[in-house]
Order: sequence, then structure tokens, then C-alpha cells
Amino acid sequence: MPHPVSPPSQEPTMVSKDAPPPPSQETIADFLNTIFTAKTSAASIDACYALCEVLLSSVGVVGLSQYGILAEVKKAAADKKSGLRRESSQNLLGAIFERFLPRQKVSEVVLLLQDGGMVGCALDALADKGAVVRDAAQYGLDTLLVNLSPEALVVGLLPALSNYLSKKTGKWQGTVGAYKLLQKMADKAQLAIGSTKEEAADKDVLREAMGAKLAGLIPIVEGGMHDLKADVEKQAVHTMTSLTTLLSNDDVAPRFPLLIDTMQHPSTQTLQKAIHALSMTTFVAIVTSPVLALLTPFLERSLNNPTTAQEVLRQTVVIVENLTKLVHDPIEARTFLPKLIPGVKGVCDRASLPEVRELAERALATMEKAMGNDKDIVARTSGDDVAQILDEQIKLNSGLAGQLDLYKQARPYISEMVAIDVNYRFVDRISARIAPYLKGFMQDPEAHQKVADAIQQHYVDEDHRRYGVPEKEDDGEIEIVNADFSLAYGGMLLLSHTNLRLLKGHRYGLCGRNGAGKSTLMRSIANGKLEGFPPQDVLRTCYVEHNQGEDADISILEFVAKDPEIATQGRERISEVLAEFGFTPGPEGRQSEKVGSLSGGWKMKLALARAMLQRADVLLLDEPTNHLDVANIAWLENYLKTHPDITSLIVSHDSGFLDNVTTDIYHYEPNKKLACYKGNLAAFVEIRPEAKSYYTLSASNVQFKFPPPGILTGVKSMTRAIIRMSNVSYTYPKATKPSLHEVSCQLTLSSRVAIIGPNGAGKSTLIKLLTGETIPTTGKVEKHPNLRIGYIKQHALEHVEMHLEKTPNQYLQWRYQHGDDREVHMKQTRVLSDADRAQMDKFVDLKDGNPARQIESLVGRQKYKKTFQYEVKWRNLLPKHNSMISRETLTELGFDKLVQEFDDHEASREGLGYRELQPKVISKHFEDLGLDPEIANHNEIGSLSGGQKVKVVIAGAMWNNPHLLVLDEPTNFLDRDSLGGLAVAIRDFKGGVILISHNEEFVGALCSEQWHVRDGRVAQRGNAAVSLDRFEDSRPGSAVASTAASTAANSVVSSAVNSGIEDNSDMKFKAKKKKKMTKKELKEREVRRRLRHIDWLNSPKGTPHPPDTDDEDN
Repeated sequence: MPHPVSPPSQEPTMVSKDAPPPPSQETIADFLNTIFTAKTSAASIDACYALCEVLLSSVGVVGLSQYGILAEVKKAAADKKSGLRRESSQNLLGAIFERFLPRQKVSEVVLLLQDGGMVGCALDALADKGAVVRDAAQYGLDTLLVNLSPEALVVGLLPALSNYLSKKTGKWQGTVGAYKLLQKMADKAQLAIGSTKEEAADKDVLREAMGAKLAGLIPIVEGGMHDLKADVEKQAVHTMTSLTTLLSNDDVAPRFPLLIDTMQHPSTQTLQKAIHALSMTTFVAIVTSPVLALLTPFLERSLNNPTTAQEVLRQTVVIVENLTKLVHDPIEARTFLPKLIPGVKGVCDRASLPEVRELAERALATMEKAMGNDKDIVARTSGDDVAQILDEQIKLNSGLAGQLDLYKQARPYISEMVAIDVNYRFVDRISARIAPYLKGFMQDPEAHQKVADAIQQHYVDEDHRRYGVPEKEDDGEIEIVNADFSLAYGGMLLLSHTNLRLLKGHRYGLCGRNGAGKSTLMRSIANGKLEGFPPQDVLRTCYVEHNQGEDADISILEFVAKDPEIATQGRERISEVLAEFGFTPGPEGRQSEKVGSLSGGWKMKLALARAMLQRADVLLLDEPTNHLDVANIAWLENYLKTHPDITSLIVSHDSGFLDNVTTDIYHYEPNKKLACYKGNLAAFVEIRPEAKSYYTLSASNVQFKFPPPGILTGVKSMTRAIIRMSNVSYTYPKATKPSLHEVSCQLTLSSRVAIIGPNGAGKSTLIKLLTGETIPTTGKVEKHPNLRIGYIKQHALEHVEMHLEKTPNQYLQWRYQHGDDREVHMKQTRVLSDADRAQMDKFVDLKDGNPARQIESLVGRQKYKKTFQYEVKWRNLLPKHNSMISRETLTELGFDKLVQEFDDHEASREGLGYRELQPKVISKHFEDLGLDPEIANHNEIGSLSGGQKVKVVIAGAMWNNPHLLVLDEPTNFLDRDSLGGLAVAIRDFKGGVILISHNEEFVGALCSEQWHVRDGRVAQRGNAAVSLDRFEDSRPGSAVASTAASTAANSVVSSAVNSGIEDNSDMKFKAKKKKKMTKKELKEREVRRRLRHIDWLNSPKGTPHPPDTDDEDN
């Protein structure tokens, strides 16, 4: 161990021609004698440093072997009789680690690999009974760890530790020390905030390279977790915990404690718990070799154990399939999946349940596809490949001078380190892995650097050939940001060692798959947590997201003025800017309205107004077009284009907006890098055709398949009105003017209607009136009694927020378990008010000779001429006293909600007549709507992602085969892939569709009819052209879709709304024409009627005579 007066380490040196002559054997022997016989530790340490300096200034590292110094260290370390010699041996070894490793890099080969290396000697000394010996050994090991590069730790120290732990030494203290070193290596690789660029690069290299070795490390550490020595077991658990941090996968991270506990206490029960926990995990992140290395042993044990239950086997093969789908590197798949294939094949052959066998066959097909035989796969660079290039460059640069034996040992060591940098694309580090190690071997003193630079350039060119050449910097542009950083969210690494460069006035679109980390990056910038990004006092940034608008009870002007950064500008200036955004001033103006009363679009405009008042240099816009109407989107586009002093970073699913605004696209690459592409979204798609899903409505990644609507009784024409509003007005409570005024409109089975209008115009109100969510103030809303409506609200997740503890399958069973849709009962037009309950208590006199009675419920319905009549159950009377009353009579008496409720029940029952409320059928329904059946059956809704929850909502709305699909701003909640799948499903749907959306691309591709809402009135415009070329599967220039649904969409030309073919009289639907009865049937009917009449004669006085109608069936 060094002491305070020990000589300082000198600058790195290498043996040169001017070096002093080599010391004699006697000189070295004198040094060793002093080291091992010194009276004090300080004297021994001084001699150790002196010996190191003599060797470094003369023969260098070769002297350690030539003079037998290392052999003497091992001999003294094993001297059981002399504690002084054992201590001195560790002092000398620590001094060698401290002085040789930084100054002669090739000494790593001698100290770590030659003759088994010196690591084992230091680890064994940790078991010494003398504390000073143990301290000296620990100092040496700590020094070794500090002085090795990440590549050297993996290529040199890691194999040494693995070898030590693989053999039984009988010294448990050494085993604990080895596990501690492994733990320190793993901890050293963890991401840390505030690291320098060089430190971050070191961590990235160590994390990637050490993670690739986990397959060999995990069994070694797991063995220690079963050691009989408690200290070894405890340290092995700590080491395994640290090793799991090398897995940058947020999906698996919550399961680490359970998986480690399963390793520590292996049993059938703990394995089943682990498999169950993994089966409940939604895998979305890319699966890499560290994840496979951790999970493969669990899956292998579960598959190969003959006692594994069928349910556990089912879960296991599902996990295998889900993991395999996310393995993007076929080389990694070929490394791990062959271990699982025999087990999955065994399940295919031997599983008793057909469902499990089917899942196993599906998993097997997925695994074979993942391993693939693609010739374009980028192969890994091996150490042998690097060694060949190294030999060639040495020959071209004067060749080797001597010390060939040492070079033979150093050659594979150097080559393996370079291979790590090449494979993980840290090619700028290659020269530093070669030049210091070749110094002293070459005939030309400068040749080592030339060889290193040439090899680095070779692999830089190779990297460019494989992955493309980075964009060159623009000349003449003002650079405001140039940040190198890594970005993590929780335990998941989103971006690794990447660069973000922003130029003044440019507008950057940020594109990537859902979950890539786009919003996380923008929030990190806004919160000042992104490494290398200028602080707020240097570069003012403002983050604008679509869900802003807190403090709902204060006025808009007060809300903006309370911001301390804005308040300094004065209320007049604030009011002027708000007026520019459409917020009119004054007591009656919009600035005086409450924030909570604003629609989604106005809240977004308010957030943009605040950003403008903050005078931001960089605008971070997260889905800025959500809830904005077409006019405001155009205004925003113009604002961004006409302010060249503002730089924008934009995340949006609106491809048209990105196309019109962006000057550059930043894309999340698969290797966790950001790549910048010049031009707008269209230019980006030309370079990267696979990104076409950002630009077109495609169902290639996510497919939705809507069930066909059922038959509507009496409706034989696609243009017959099925729902109608007549002179409807609606005024919100306490509002001074109506939101909608004298609106009349109707829909048919062929309708493809888009409701368009400025924010706050009343579009959602119109939808709520049509669907019965809201009761009109004046006017009436009529619909076909059997009409079924699938309604998805503006805030779609409201549908499932009260059922987070249920699985999607259980939610659907709950919603429809009584034969109708429970959510329909929550509508305002269905919920009984106090007035309705009072109405139910009123006595009804039908003037049929019977006393006035109270209605209890409706229990039946049948056709009556051109309308319906309902069977009424009277309160406190037996069913035989039931009466048949027409729909019109019940409505006049004030029982319209009761009639509506029964109609809903019958309509839902008719729709559900096509459905069986069984888990297997429900699973198929979810699968048709893009949600994996395994997730639908076994994952709670609360654990699902936002996109998956939206699919649950859509599945719930479509379960009873609706005739009319109502969507309130669906594009705000779906990613690009799901949006494409929904658009294709709507296009192919054979029922009516009405939707609200500001997404011009979505509306233009689907809707041939538009209802424009402005100032409380609705203007209807039909026969609009449908842009079918916006679908990826359409023919270029095609104006006619090939599906049945497109015919329905185009038939709006002759719809009731536009052409007047259907009249505007009350909606009545003809009863189905009855078949003429045979003589036998007529005779049987007469017998039934006679028996019914006899029963009536025997009934109590006052019992109404049962009617004889032509519509009765029995």
C-alpha cells in the first residue's frame, strides 16, 4: 500500500534506444531482498516503487518475467510461515499494477493473461489471516480496476475473474472478492447524470460489451447464490442485482427482484411465479442479447420440465413468441433461440391442450422467421478479422522489431478490444486500443501510431459502408445547439451517445415509433436535464403540449398573467397577444371566460399564446395540431414559417402539418441514435421508404377488422334515414346563447360524414345530441328503434377508467352480461331523473273500462301497423293483466325514456344474437381489432399502454355489431400505425360513419359528406371527393375504392340529406310482410283464441280481454 511520502507516478514512458542498460540480476535481487525483509511497510513500499521505476526506464514490462519478479511474488504470497513476505508480495503487486498499467499498456497482457495472470494471487490473499495482507491485496485489486479501459476490463479482467470463480479454491474470501469486482464493473457501467462525454462513452462501451457476456456470467454468479457459505451467497445476490442493470429494458426491469429470488430459491413454485409475472408483462422495447441471456434459462427450464402444468406451458410459449418478435438482430436470435427450439417443439408434440399446441406452433414459426437467412445481415467483426488487418498494416509499416513472444500474446488481446469498438460502433476509440500496445514492438518508432490510424480509418470507412455517411455540417448557418448525450427513461436506455444539432430558424420534425422516447426527449430539454443542451438563461425553450390548461376556475387573462415570466410584460401586452390568438378582450370577451370552459382546441391555442409571450428561442411542440381546426392549423403553419428567429422541434402524427412546416427530420434509429435527414417528411420517405407509414394510412402494421352491422327491420335502402334531428336547439346551463340553434339533419347506413368547424363551435354537442348523451332543449331526435350506435368519446379512455382492475375480456363480459350495453344506461337520455321517477308513480287511465293503474315496466314489444306496441306490466298486478299500448300513446303519456330503454335492450339483444359472450369469441373479437388475445385475456386494463386501451374501447363499442359508428376526434389518441389501421377499417365498414376530426388527411380519405358547424348552425355539404390515394393499398390516381364500403360512401349523392328522395315525415318503418297462413295454421289459431277466451271468462271481474291481433305468433 502506498504511503503519503511514496514517490509520485511519472508520465507514461516506453523503452527507447536512449534507455539505460538493463539492470543486472544482482541489482534486482537486492531490490527484492529489501522489499521482503524491510522492517517497516513504508520501507518495503518505497523499494517496490523504486524497482518499478528501474524496470520502466530500462527493459520495461518484459523484465517482470525475465527477472522472475512475478514468480517471486507468487512464491512469497504462498509463504505460510512469514506474514511479512505475504504482505510485501501484495505491496509489490499493487505497485506493479499502479505504475505499469498506465505507462505500458501491453503490461495488461502480462499481468492478466500470462501464466494465468496475477488476479488469482491477489484474490487468494483476501483470505489471509493478517489484516495488513488483506488490505494490501484489496488495494492492488482496486488499482487494477481503476487503470483498465472498458475494453480491457471485458477482454482481460472478466475472463480472469470467470476462471477464478469456475474453480474451487477453498478460499471463500477470494470468491467474495471476485464477486465484488464483478459488481463494481457492472456498477461502473451504469448511466449517471453529469458524466462527461468521455465518461459516458466509457460507460456505454462497458455496458454493451459486458452485457454481451452475460450468457456466460449469469450461470457463474447463480452458482454462488447457492453456496453453503452465507457470505458468498449474499455477495452473489448483490452481484446479480448489479448485473441486471446492464439490461436496458424497461419492460423486464420491474421483474428483476422476482427473477433473482427465483434463481436464489429454485423450485417449481418460484419458477411458476416468475413465468406468470413475465406473462403479465407487455413487451414493447427491443430485446437484445442481455435480456435473452437473463430470461432464456427460466424459459428453458419451464419448457423442458415434464411436470410443468399446461397453463404454465401456455404462458411460456407466449413469452417466447413475444420476446422473439422484438429481437431485431438475427445474429442474437441465432445465439439464444436454438436453446429454446427443442423445448417449444416438445410442447407442439406433447401438450395435451390443443390451444397450447397451437400457440407453440405459432411461437416456433416466429422463432424460425427471427433467425432468418437474410444475406444482408450485418455480420459481427471477430478478433481474427481484426488480427488479419493488424498483421497487414504492421507489414506495410516496417514490421516488428523484436519481443515476438510477447506480441503473440498481445495480438489476440488487441484484436478483441478493437472488435468490441467495431461491433458497437465506437470506431473513434480504435486508435487508442492499438497505438499504446504496439509501442516498442515496431522497428520505426512512429509506426505504431500509423498502424493504429490506418486500422481506425479502415473501420470508419466500413462503418459508413454499413450504416451510411453522417450528414456534413451546413456552412453559413447559425448553430444554437450541439449536444452529445444519452437519454434514459427509468431503466430503459432510449438514446445512447447520440448528437442533437439545431440551427437557428430550422423546424425539425421528430419521428419514431410509439415508445421511442420523443416526448421524453422534449421534456428533458424543457426541464433542463439534457446533457449538453444550453440552459434557459442562454437559450430560452418553451414546451407546448396538448393537455395544458390547469387552474380551471380562473379567467384566461388571469391564468396567463400569473406566470412570473409573462407578468412583467403588463396586462395590456398580454391582452393584445391573446387577442391575436382569437381571445377577444373585455368583460363579455373570451379572455374573461374560465379556463375550464375552453374546448380542447382553445386550450391548445392558449398554450401557444403563452409560449409566444415567453419569447422562446426554441419551441418544443408536442402534438400541436390536436384539437385545432383547419383554420388554426393554417395559422400555426404560417406563424412558424414567418418567424425565422424561432427554432422548432415538433412531434406530430399529422403528416400534412409536418410536410408543410418542417425543414429537417430527426429520426429515432434502431441503434438508439438520432439521425438527421434534410427536407420535409416527403423527402424523408424517399430516403427511407419503410417510413411510409408516417405518410400514408396503412394497415400493414396494425390491422382493424370491424364486424358487419346487422339488418335493420324495415330498412331496405342504404339511403333511408335511420336517425334524424328536427329543429333541435341546445343551450348549456347558465349560458346566455344556445350552442346549437334550429339544427335539422339525418344519417343513413351509407353516410360518411365529417363534422367540421372551429374550436368551441358545438361539434361535440351535436354528436352528444345525436347519440342520446344529451337531451335537446327544443326540437326532437328520432332514431330507428333497433338502431345500434358504437360511440367513442372525445376523451376515449373515459370508457375504461373505472375498470382498470379487469382484463379486457372481463370488461367486455361485464359490459354486456345482461344482454344489453351497460354504458348506454349511463346516457342522460336513459338515466331517470326525479321528474321521471315521479312520472312512474302517476296513475294511467287508458279509458278501457279498467281503473287507473301505475306502470311498473315494459316486458315485450311487437309490430302494430307501421309502428310498435309495447306490453305493459302494471304495478301490483299479475302478468295476466298486462296490456298492449302503442308507442305514440306511451310517448304522449311521458314515458319516452321507458320506451327508449326497452328499444335499446331489444336492439342490443338483436345485435348480440350474432354473438356468444364466451372468452374464446371475445378473444377473436379483440384480435380483429389489433389487440393480442393473450393481452386481452390475461392482462389488466390498468397495465396496458394508452394505444392498447383505445383498442379496448373500440372493441367494446363494436361488440354488438353497431349500424352507426360515431367517433369524436379519434386521431388524437392513436399512433400513426393504429390510425392507418382504423382508417382502412372505417373505409371497409358497411354501416354509417360520422366523425369529428381536424385531421384533414383522415377526413379527406374517408368522408364524402361534411357538416360545417359555425355560430350554432349546421351547413351540410355533400358529394365531396374522397382521396383514396392516401391509402397505401390504393392504386395511384384511383378515385374509386374496390370495397363495398366505398360504394356506400359515394352513395351520399342520393342520400336523404341532399336529394330529398326520402321525405322528412315522422320516421316509421314497415313491418315485415307476413306469410299467408295455411288452413291448418288458421285452425290452430282459432283453438288458441278460444282457449284464451275461456281463461278470460274464468278470471276475476275487471280483467282486460287479451287482444287478438294479426301479429301474434301463438
